Amino acid sequence: MTDVFGDLVGQDEAVAMLRRAAASAAAQLRAPVTAGGHDDLDALAEEYDGDPGPAPADPGAGMTHAWIFTGPPGSGRSVAARAFAAALECVHGTGCGSCPGCHTTLTGTHADVRLVVPEGLSIGVNEMRALVLRAASAPSGGRWQIVIIEDADRLTEAAGNALLKAIEEPPPRTVFLLCAPSTHPDDISVTIRSRCRVVPLRQPPPAAVAEVLVRRDGIAPDVAEWAAAAAQGHVGRARRLARDPEARQRRDAVLAVPRRLTGVGAAFDAASALIEAAEAEAAASVVEIDEAERTALQTALGAGGTGRGAAGAMRGAAGQLKDLEKRQKSRATRAQRDALDRALVDLAGFYRDAIVMALRAPVAPVHTDTASLASAGAQKWDAEGSLRRLEAVLECRAAIEANVKPRIAVEAMMLALWRG
Repeated sequence: MTDVFGDLVGQDEAVAMLRRAAASAAAQLRAPVTAGGHDDLDALAEEYDGDPGPAPADPGAGMTHAWIFTGPPGSGRSVAARAFAAALECVHGTGCGSCPGCHTTLTGTHADVRLVVPEGLSIGVNEMRALVLRAASAPSGGRWQIVIIEDADRLTEAAGNALLKAIEEPPPRTVFLLCAPSTHPDDISVTIRSRCRVVPLRQPPPAAVAEVLVRRDGIAPDVAEWAAAAAQGHVGRARRLARDPEARQRRDAVLAVPRRLTGVGAAFDAASALIEAAEAEAAASVVEIDEAERTALQTALGAGGTGRGAAGAMRGAAGQLKDLEKRQKSRATRAQRDALDRALVDLAGFYRDAIVMALRAPVAPVHTDTASLASAGAQKWDAEGSLRRLEAVLECRAAIEANVKPRIAVEAMMLALWRG
């Protein structure tokens, strides 16, 4: 059994920082509590309160109460946060990976570790207030009360303000772990960032991703190498490509788009096919969860009961069912956008390969199985034309992130790709 950081691929510097912090946290638990009722955690994090003083000689050596894990998609932000949480809850203080504290944290069943994974487009203030209130309680296991917020860049302004107050006045032995693409103000507020220690993660190299697929998932080395390159360093996507035939079929359909763009009508057809494929993938990913939630709510409200009380409860359940449907619709929208974004990343990789080949750069292609098609495109479009097409894909991603209707954004992109 490897320790809790074993699945954090290609992040040696970050792992070293987190190990030191976990060791510092374990030492604090053995130290006496200060007269003010707070642990030495607050003293070690003093530079983050109010106007920060001089930076410590080794800013990664100690423990503090709030952290931000940043990095591109696939770099392992949430993996790092969960691993660090497990190390903090480890009974040995090392993140051994085998004790009850490590095991329950990694499996999501630890009573003192709360994970917030936004299912919709944002994290609302009511959810954040409830979470902060629960996080203020003392840890039942005697170690740390930990809150992990994946995609903290989806916090609404009000939710961010609620979280900020908790970070400014942290409860004893409560630790906040936030995951965001960057510390840019568009992703995380300046005030929250100023009170957190940042753990920067990088895109893991394909060789490291392939190694973990072989070691952990038992995937054949040649398949692992192909999947790691095609996923552009994204561990989760590489695993899906290596193990899921449907994921490979969806990728093949996306990479066939460039040769389908023969006219205006073909461009609109390609856009419709891409949108419909994303909708189908998203619907398949949430249908079981939606049905289970609806059944559980109806049962809780007395569905199937024969008494007058059960009938009355069901008559008053319309509001709760409507709220559930609203949350499920938001989750479906998020799933559709995520599926579409994965397709756009694959398409961007294709045009990147065309640029590399047009310039004859000594760089390996992302999509080795479509290298001949990218080479043909490079000869037809040259480097400048390939770059314009890559920019069109990236602009489409940015437009969807800015809440432009996906169909409109994708249609505009397809027309740009056709025109060049």
